[in-house]
Amino acid sequence: MTEIILPNDTNTLGNMLGGRLMHFIDLVGAMAAYRHSRTHVVTASMDHIDFIQPVHVGDLLNLKSSVNRAFSTSMEVGVKVWAEDTQAGVYRHVASAYLVFVAIDKDGNRVRVPELTPETPDEQRRYEDAQRRREHREAESERRKLAKLAPVGLGSIPSGKA
Repeated sequence: MTEIILPNDTNTLGNMLGGRLMHFIDLVGAMAAYRHSRTHVVTASMDHIDFIQPVHVGDLLNLKSSVNRAFSTSMEVGVKVWAEDTQAGVYRHVASAYLVFVAIDKDGNRVRVPELTPETPDEQRRYEDAQRRREHREAESERRKLAKLAPVGLGSIPSGKA
């Protein structure tokens, strides 16, 4: 996907708004997930995003997405973003992100997605890395659930004495 960055996409310094960039990342990620699953998809998470360099008014934003791994009803999609200064002919890597999409039917129920078979060494690396990120997401989710259930201790609250 390619977009031109206009003044309404930027802050007062002429740099692209992070939320606007996240919107484009979500769109291009959803397109890859939709193509793979051939059904509706919803964004389940944006695991990680790196804003590497600013994007300026007049730059062309080039976004590329790929499904890294398909699980039973979800898919991890990687998105890489470059900004092109068309006058200088220079490309800059400006952002990268990982997103998880869930495939659903028209009623919002989860549906199975086709398997993904990596073919190249790069696809194999992304496939394996996606499994590690999934395990990390699951462990983090479990940690958050346990933290919600843990009793709150009063030992760390100051007594009010000076």
